[in-house]
Amino acid sequence: MKKNILDFNYEELVNKFKSLGLEKYRVDQVLDWIYKKKVFDFKDMTNLSKEHRRILDENFEIQIPKLVDMQISKIDRTTKFLWELADGNTIESVALFHEGRVTACISTQVGCPVKCSFCATGQSGYVRNLTAGEIVSQILGIEVHRKIRVGNVVYMGMGEPLLNYENTIKSVKMLNNKKMFGIGIRRITISTVGVPEKIIDLAESGLDVKLALSLHATTNFKRDQIIPLNKQYSIEELIFAVKKYQEITNNRVTIEYILIKEFNDYPEDAEKLAELLKGLSVFVNLIPVNPVNPNYYRPSRWAMERFKEILTKYGIECEIRAEKGTDIDAACGQLRRRNLK
Repeated sequence: MKKNILDFNYEELVNKFKSLGLEKYRVDQVLDWIYKKKVFDFKDMTNLSKEHRRILDENFEIQIPKLVDMQISKIDRTTKFLWELADGNTIESVALFHEGRVTACISTQVGCPVKCSFCATGQSGYVRNLTAGEIVSQILGIEVHRKIRVGNVVYMGMGEPLLNYENTIKSVKMLNNKKMFGIGIRRITISTVGVPEKIIDLAESGLDVKLALSLHATTNFKRDQIIPLNKQYSIEELIFAVKKYQEITNNRVTIEYILIKEFNDYPEDAEKLAELLKGLSVFVNLIPVNPVNPNYYRPSRWAMERFKEILTKYGIECEIRAEKGTDIDAACGQLRRRNLK
């Protein structure tokens, strides 16, 4: 049975090629074709002999996800992709355009088991983890279909990355490998709702990626209502894990905080958030809730600015996130959920 070559990291490929009688430098040649030249058929890799191409074709395949739908914002070029995987499941990715760089937002699971009440992905159910190859192939697809070069990656798409820890970490190393994507490690961010033991594992891994914690509430009572996983991992456990993470890595952590009108946008919520984050090196992203759940509304601009002012008063660096792709289904899970209906 053929293996997806994208599931192999560099060291694994070297060993596999050796077992097939192929020299180590052939790995570099193949990776150059795939990751740099975007050639996904071994028959077209012309600096390899016909015999070598035959061996590769008999043992491997290059599984690039099939594009099902692509929406491009007329406002800021934000592009939403719906991909079909080899087994027929679908996932989403987003390309975000900034001045001088492109950021890819990628998925780590088909659906999501966390089931946050404000998120379209969780409402469409959970199927399975993605392999490392399925994770990185999203970037290959983005680069091919939009004819761009991705320079930054955020694991903020469908799924909880730390519940697919091994494949997430493997994919990060592949993104960072110069023979593959060559994306700087500090240009890669893993976003998590919070799995404390995995946050500490990440710190101890020595992998110097950025970390973002999706907090979204300041009391367990409120967080339980919007993030069911909080019943397993309390806010106190998460903050403790972030403190341990910073002790080990000395890296600043981004705190994601979705603002929901008359739920978690009160001045006392801002005061409590400042108290929770006291002593930590953080940057807080304030995010108006996406129109996914009909029971949740966005606060007024005045209320969001008030929240920001309170955090700033306590010396916490924060910003109200500039929205992108507002004219398309850019919120994670929206496009897939519509396609499933």
